[in-house]
Amino acid sequence: MFETSRKPQSSFGTAIALAEVIYHSIVRSVRKTHNNAFMAIAMNMLQMVIFVMAFYVMFSVLGLRGSAIRGDFLLYIMTGIFLYMTHAKTLAAVVGSEGPASPMMLHAPMNTIVSICSAALGALYIQVLSLLMILFIYHVAFTPISIDQPFPAFGMLLLAWFTGAALGLVLLAIKPWFPTFVSIFSQIYQRANMIASGKMFVANSLPGFMLAMFDWNPLFHAIDQSRGYTFINYNPRYTSWEYGFWVGVVLIMIGLMGEFYTRRHASASWGARR
Repeated sequence: MFETSRKPQSSFGTAIALAEVIYHSIVRSVRKTHNNAFMAIAMNMLQMVIFVMAFYVMFSVLGLRGSAIRGDFLLYIMTGIFLYMTHAKTLAAVVGSEGPASPMMLHAPMNTIVSICSAALGALYIQVLSLLMILFIYHVAFTPISIDQPFPAFGMLLLAWFTGAALGLVLLAIKPWFPTFVSIFSQIYQRANMIASGKMFVANSLPGFMLAMFDWNPLFHAIDQSRGYTFINYNPRYTSWEYGFWVGVVLIMIGLMGEFYTRRHASASWGARR
């Protein structure tokens, strides 16, 4: 009613205003899991630690430690768990973000691109902070860790995040049309990646017929490449980070086209179909 007329802005001013809206949306997305942001991060850290300990016990009981890379065994497990959690959490966050029929879209600065970006960046923020805290505690309290190439290894974490956000965008675009299918597919995909991501083994140790069962998965390539950058005595021969990157780019393009089409046909009655 008393809204002032908008003044024309430069491209830089528009980018700053959009970044501010995304920042506040990220804060809101982080606080979705818990009112206290520190508790949200602590809960995520606890989940990661439980995963790591469960796989450590499983490897020890089944006698699979000999199949791991020579080096810090817990670091070997963490390289798989961290990337898997980042990929899965980002996919779930993007799929669960507000769509075009959400009441949040009634606010003028808000749009679906802001919602998607804030969900993806919020998931990345929580995962990276949890990762750094766990590695710091492990390095200080237990044993010093050594990462051969830390920046490329972190790049593989970003690749796992990127592919998770890309697939989540595709699922978000078709979610209003097939909500039940998207919900079931998301759960099956995350459960299947417990094995298909390759976090329990390395590609170099697989025979050719088994390698063909996993090399379709971009997360499998990201995890294997991250272990090549983390451990000085492992050189991945059957995976490449370029595959995961281009799969993510293709999924992003498909997702953006689908999201644009869905946004044009948005209806408030879609909420009743979920």
